[in-house]
Amino acid sequence: MRTNSLGNKGLSLSQAQSISNLCNQEARDIQSKIDSINNCEKTLTLPTGVYIETQGIKMPDDIIDLLQEKARLHATQAFLMDNIQAKQNMLDALKKKRFEFDIPNPTPPDYDVFDYQDEVNEEWGWEQLSRSEYNEYLEAEAFASHHGQFIHKNGKLDKLRSELPKLKTLEWIELEREKKTPMNVTIHHTIDELGELHKNISAIHRQFEQKVNYYKAKVKNLVTLENARIANERTHFCKVSKMKPMIKGIHNTLLQFKSGKVRGRKQKWSLMLISRMRLVKLQH
Repeated sequence: MRTNSLGNKGLSLSQAQSISNLCNQEARDIQSKIDSINNCEKTLTLPTGVYIETQGIKMPDDIIDLLQEKARLHATQAFLMDNIQAKQNMLDALKKKRFEFDIPNPTPPDYDVFDYQDEVNEEWGWEQLSRSEYNEYLEAEAFASHHGQFIHKNGKLDKLRSELPKLKTLEWIELEREKKTPMNVTIHHTIDELGELHKNISAIHRQFEQKVNYYKAKVKNLVTLENARIANERTHFCKVSKMKPMIKGIHNTLLQFKSGKVRGRKQKWSLMLISRMRLVKLQH
């Protein structure tokens, strides 16, 4: 059962928080680099020289490596934050801990009370995973998320692919009133290139998404089975509780019969009851 990945030796809370912040900053730098990618460069040719209106930033050759590095940084950050919270919870529990005195507790009376258990939720289910399983889930979720953000609707690659067919190689800009100047547009991507990149990243995304879905399904099944067990225990207790008064009544009647206090129709009913109980014994 998962608790946390804390050990006797390791990072302090401040060190873990510092590393988490560094991961976040590095991931933001990578995201800024990805956001700056465009489809073309726009230049103006004037008598005084050539001027760049929009600098062209082509898709990096190592874009998949950049996405995986960003995902790895976020997975590390998620791991650290999960254990930072776990350690903070332990410290809070110690603060609330009461003194223990060497005095025996009074023995409570033996009541026949059902230990009522609430149904569990997905938070309970995630706690049933081992530490290695949960860490693997965090990593897979980060990789699936960041690859998906890049290729899905309104992601960077999706916007580039949507924009590319609409681009023109020549645009006009009005530098002076009622005088338009041509602006050259140099396109540095092709539809096929971006399509192939989408295909490759989608395959990687599916691989990690399947792992994420596996763990989500596992947690859901654990929760369903546990709630079914709890429901069965409640049903069993209710049946037993309903039978106890009847059994107690039968027991009292038999005691009265043995003591000779039962007469008339009640005596006849008691004899019939005893004979049926003997028959049940023989059948068993």
